[in-house]
Amino acid sequence: MLQPISLRFLSLKPSLHFLSLPLLPHNLTKACSLSASATTHTYSSMESESNCILVLAGKSASEKELANSMKISNLPKLPDVEDVSVLLHSECRESQNEESFRINSYMNSLSTKRFGRFFIWSPRLPSTHDVVTKNFGELPVGSVCVADVQYKGRGRSMNVWESPKGCLMFSFTIQMEDGRIVPLVQYVVSLAMTEAINDVCTKDGVPYLDVRIKWPNDLYLDGLKVGGILCTSTYRSKKFNVSAGLGLNVDNEKPTTSLNAVLRKLTSVSYQLQREDIISAFFNKFEIFFDLFIDQGFKPLEELYYKTWLHSGQRVIVEEKNDDKDQGRQSVVTVQGLTSSGYLLAVGDDNQMCQLHPDGNSFDFFKGLIRRKLA
Repeated sequence: MLQPISLRFLSLKPSLHFLSLPLLPHNLTKACSLSASATTHTYSSMESESNCILVLAGKSASEKELANSMKISNLPKLPDVEDVSVLLHSECRESQNEESFRINSYMNSLSTKRFGRFFIWSPRLPSTHDVVTKNFGELPVGSVCVADVQYKGRGRSMNVWESPKGCLMFSFTIQMEDGRIVPLVQYVVSLAMTEAINDVCTKDGVPYLDVRIKWPNDLYLDGLKVGGILCTSTYRSKKFNVSAGLGLNVDNEKPTTSLNAVLRKLTSVSYQLQREDIISAFFNKFEIFFDLFIDQGFKPLEELYYKTWLHSGQRVIVEEKNDDKDQGRQSVVTVQGLTSSGYLLAVGDDNQMCQLHPDGNSFDFFKGLIRRKLA
């Protein structure tokens, strides 16, 4: 049985930044090279934050034409970077460096109609999330940006995170009309990733990796965090523009663990999960889940989600602090599932149903929840 967790009662601070915590900080100094138009361009060390390379690609002819048009217009823009070089994938010979993202491999495995088809890759940039967020109106819905390294990754409460080589780091665009279900899209993203990892392992005949979801936005394996999600939303022209970002430890063993580190413990076969296979499987799965989610809400995905998350039946101690008293009243609740608005649904020992809200302050969501009784 899961042990109770003590929680503090703190004020709730509403925000459209309803997800966070990509990955833990790590230093990085690697180099990257590309070959374009028969001339080799070497971007050594790339330690300066004043320059950035963006490579544009598309799966269809129309998407490739859009990439060409954007290059001519010198898009996408990065306001905080002085020198942005925009290249087309067709102009570049893919690097032989095994650490660089293989765009051809990714595109060949992608079977979606919308998501992931317009592609932006960078060897090193401040934040994939900033690329899609600041260029949302210029990009087709479903566009994705991938970086080998990012040095200003965004986290909860605007924390800054650096992400090392070996991580899969990407952000993509979603557009929604029903604001009531926007907060739930984070769960669709989480579930699509856990299922994508399962699909890749099954397809390649390697042991199953039991990646689990920690509410609301973390991915855990063997009791350690291996990934996290960040979603931000803006409302414009009667639509919600959602930028969804995900960081996943695929091949970097520090600072926690990675998928390949755990896989090596489970099999003697020399096999490594590849970022390209995981992200293509993710979009193939996400598009199916997202269409179902838009048509029928989260209900059809709930059973699979509850099988994947860590919290069913978890006992939680909530401390409700009174304004006029130093000592708050503690109550014990048991997590039952999710409410229709995406918060935790729980039942107290008095059989009263309640929902638990994150307080907006604690780094760990389970160290500050607010209990609100449901009628």
